[in-house]
Amino acid sequence: MKIIGSFVSPYVRKVLACLVLKGLDYEIDPITPFFGDDTFERLSPLRRIPVLIDGDLTLCDSSVICAYLDEAYPGRALLPADPKDRARARWFEEFADTRLGDVFIWGLFYQRNVRPVVWGEPCDEARVEKSLSTDIPAALDYLERELPAAGFLFGDVGLADISLASFFRNAAYAGFEPDPARWPKTAAYVARVLAEPCFATLLPFEDVQRSVNPAGRRAALLEAGAPLTAETLGTRTPKRGVMAL
Repeated sequence: MKIIGSFVSPYVRKVLACLVLKGLDYEIDPITPFFGDDTFERLSPLRRIPVLIDGDLTLCDSSVICAYLDEAYPGRALLPADPKDRARARWFEEFADTRLGDVFIWGLFYQRNVRPVVWGEPCDEARVEKSLSTDIPAALDYLERELPAAGFLFGDVGLADISLASFFRNAAYAGFEPDPARWPKTAAYVARVLAEPCFATLLPFEDVQRSVNPAGRRAALLEAGAPLTAETLGTRTPKRGVMAL
């Protein structure tokens, strides 16, 4: 299988963590969506990541990809067996991808880490302030009521836990971590999930991708042991997607 998408993307990280959890091998072309060529746009018409290529099948959207992996590759299940728990797990995945994606990625990480670097645009400080003062606290207040005081949401770590925790790593990259005095269950839960091997094994590759100049990034990732594809769909010039802000 091949994955197209950056190690630093929360949606790509989610898929990679699930692949690790299920013990599936993959190769990755670790491009950011803004630097994809015409072939990337053909594979991902919204110019978003991740993209999965498995033989003659190409899929976009992390939720679609994870559902396919769980159905096509039996073994370690990503979702709980009980129908009610499965429904709740899918809800937490949706909450993560939509609400946490909005407040942590578009409202914080994109503003502080992407706009200045990729587009040479100033950070929207008003949006960051709203995210930090209103939107993020409201999301974390909800999670504080729902998350377990110990362990994971549905027994062993699974898709719901992976989906939620992935966004907190990007929030940390943008300077935000949950206050353990205000959100003790959330802070402890996130730390537990991110410490799991399915996440911990990916962190060295994220560190390389964040710290190395793009010109030397592939060589550095290969040296770090990342399973890269032989070719890349990356370009030197960024291009906005149809749904980019």
